[in-house]
Amino acid sequence: MRKLEKLKSNKNEIFWTVRDYNPEDRESLRHIYLESRKLAFPWLDADTLKLEDFDAAIQEEEVLVALSDHEPIGFIAWWLPDNFIHSLFIHPDFIGHGVGKSLLKACLARTGRPATLKCLQANKNALKFYASQGWEIISDGESPDGDFYLLGIE
Repeated sequence: MRKLEKLKSNKNEIFWTVRDYNPEDRESLRHIYLESRKLAFPWLDADTLKLEDFDAAIQEEEVLVALSDHEPIGFIAWWLPDNFIHSLFIHPDFIGHGVGKSLLKACLARTGRPATLKCLQANKNALKFYASQGWEIISDGESPDGDFYLLGIE
């Protein structure tokens, strides 16, 4: 049985569930991944971001999907052998309402702890979110997209 989560947005209540990825989610999640990256990474050239990037991002990874009214509104993907979270992206209309927290919690329930992830240093909103969830900076590094922090949680 899946847990039903609730979000209050203005006067409407929106409910969502978290479940395993199905191939039928692919097209919607491609768009979420593309639009969320444009919003989260404005310093990147938007013309270099493609729908197909989603396919490479989740290749050989475990994926959970958040759905509202049977439509994907976000996802989390991780590499289970290392308990390493590679992607957590939420539809822009649902950011800040608890969907990311639900996905992160569900992921950690499967991976166990400790777990790690990388977060670009310029992505201040994501860093604030992870800090609020108990993640701490372990180290830093460089990537083609910019400097990052390696974050961990025990």
